Amino acid sequence: MNIIQLTPGAGGMYCGNCFRDNALVGALRGMGHSALMIPLYLPMTLDEPDNSAETPVFFSGLNVYLEQKSAFFRNAPAWLHHLLASRTLLKWVAGRAAKTRAADLGELTLSMIRGDEGNQARELEELVDWLRGSEAPQIVCLSNALLVGMARRIKSQLRVPVVCFLQGEDSFLDALPESHRKTTWNTLAERAKEIDLFIAPSRYFGELMQKRLRLAPDRVRVVHNGIKLDGYAGAPSAPKPPVLGFFARMCREKGLDTVVDAFILLKTRDRIKDLRLHIGGSVGPSDEALVEAQRRKLVESGWAGHSQFFPNVDLAGKQAFYRSLSAMSVPALYGEAFGLYLIEALASGVPVVQPNVAAFPELIEATGGGLLCEAGKPEALADGVERLLGNPAEAHALGAKARQVVLERFNIEGMAQTLVGIYQGLLSGGRAAPSVTASPRRG
Repeated sequence: MNIIQLTPGAGGMYCGNCFRDNALVGALRGMGHSALMIPLYLPMTLDEPDNSAETPVFFSGLNVYLEQKSAFFRNAPAWLHHLLASRTLLKWVAGRAAKTRAADLGELTLSMIRGDEGNQARELEELVDWLRGSEAPQIVCLSNALLVGMARRIKSQLRVPVVCFLQGEDSFLDALPESHRKTTWNTLAERAKEIDLFIAPSRYFGELMQKRLRLAPDRVRVVHNGIKLDGYAGAPSAPKPPVLGFFARMCREKGLDTVVDAFILLKTRDRIKDLRLHIGGSVGPSDEALVEAQRRKLVESGWAGHSQFFPNVDLAGKQAFYRSLSAMSVPALYGEAFGLYLIEALASGVPVVQPNVAAFPELIEATGGGLLCEAGKPEALADGVERLLGNPAEAHALGAKARQVVLERFNIEGMAQTLVGIYQGLLSGGRAAPSVTASPRRG
């Protein structure tokens, strides 16, 4: 099968969608399929080999921005557009700019969702022309619903089904300026009619987006995300001293300050003796102020010496980070659609404590890998960590058991196999009933 995967790059930032899509394309190739990953906006920043490295970047972030701002630039010479799509230039720009706040991107987001009717129609035409000149794809997959504006032109020119992943778009769209929010949601719902099938990472998020995009139930399938398991290994015994961890983007939305507050409370209670805090994950320019505020908070509380920060680590560093933990929590404040970091932690035998909201109850139920607590309250998180780590041997055994579930049901090969079955069903003219599809057991 010939599959095209279109994925926005995040420049200098780590991106969960990029990790998932890159691993998925690798797994599809390992199964013998022809899978091509095409980056949009900016080059990928990944912690493993980039499966899009040999592919041009389409919808160059520079071109997209200038086309939004200037009618003159939309008709600028092709050589200038191509110059501004240079990977070298885009990497340089990405390292110096991180303007991804929804509040700044209302007009641009709406224009992109309008696709062939938006200010970036020229970029879409170049992508379609390139795809038409390559080996004929059988399926085109969009990484998220903000790309649905591409579907109409792709389908009319290539005559192939277009599938779209769903992954946390609601929080971005709800943060758009009020002047654009309702129009953008309505335009997205209208353009969503042109997608053959949506793939949601959790039952929670599938049901939410089904309502918000006004989709019929048979338009959404739920397939839990999988990860590439190479290098993830559990520690042979519970770490001493015990370590509470956080691994995600170091931002308020992921609950970084909640974890720090809970840790300070735990140290004050002193029921988990000699507890340490490890904080890891990506840090971009917009995150630095919050990270520095948490460092100061730990210094002022007197517990800075019992905490460590691990920003922007590579894959080996991330896997070593997980192995150092006794428990992990990422108490995200918004409706997390999935949370790859939970699966990575559990693949390392690390149990978790998560808020009783969004996709977290679904993942805890599926893996048996931890406890739930009340959302948004450091006291509740501290209580949950105390319950989990009150018996370190039991907590370690819980993580080890959950690790086996992840190895069997949340591996990237199983996810790829499930998706291929769905794609084949679309090509044969069928559409499967909506249901949760966990990754098959490894054979």
